Amino acid sequence: MRRGLVAANWKMNGSRESITELLHGLRQSLDTGAGAQVLVCPPMPYLDLCSRLLQGSRISLGAQNAHEASSGAFTGETAPGMLLDFGVSHVILGHSERRQLFAETDVQVLAKCLAVQAQGMVPVLCVGETLQEREAGQAEAVVARQLDVVLEACELTKLVLAYEPVWAIGTGQTATPEQAQQMHAFIRQRVAVRSGAVAENICILYGGSVNADNAAQLFAQQDIDGGLVGGASLKPAEFIKICKSVSG
Repeated sequence: MRRGLVAANWKMNGSRESITELLHGLRQSLDTGAGAQVLVCPPMPYLDLCSRLLQGSRISLGAQNAHEASSGAFTGETAPGMLLDFGVSHVILGHSERRQLFAETDVQVLAKCLAVQAQGMVPVLCVGETLQEREAGQAEAVVARQLDVVLEACELTKLVLAYEPVWAIGTGQTATPEQAQQMHAFIRQRVAVRSGAVAENICILYGGSVNADNAAQLFAQQDIDGGLVGGASLKPAEFIKICKSVSG
């Protein structure tokens, strides 16, 4: 049985004070040893703080991005190996904000996935279509393209997938449970072409305005194994409720 996962993507939010308070609240409620795996992904400057605050916790530490090179003249970037110094276990890659704002290509995302896996960490690969692409009937084709380039080259047993419809990120709109399940089933079938065993066990998250009100319905779907949570992950009570909506 697949173990559920809830990942908090804090994006470019937080301060030393607010993060300390947030993690204290999360640890009080989630350090029980039961339930879904929980992952928090803070902005890079707070990785050290979070690493120290999470010592002895069952909550894992993730990063929001990594560069594909191991070192070099890449001002402002972070090499995968550097993340290991802070105990990072997962790295979000291919997020729609980076694909759009920084024009990251499928080839770049693949290179990052390979670099992260080479350091023993797990990529959380984000795939998803825009509203224009969905309305044009291209949603599955777009997701397949973003997905296949990684599935063909990466170690599938060390990969988490996240479907995030771009039109539902930070907009308040959410795919219906049925819409989300349909795409998650498509993604799982895409993995099954390569390995049925891996497809059965791979964790596929839903990301797109997940909140305490819709989490239980979304996570009840057969192929949705948890969530990649944005804004709601900054609100302790709401995020805790989301985490408890996922079966362990």
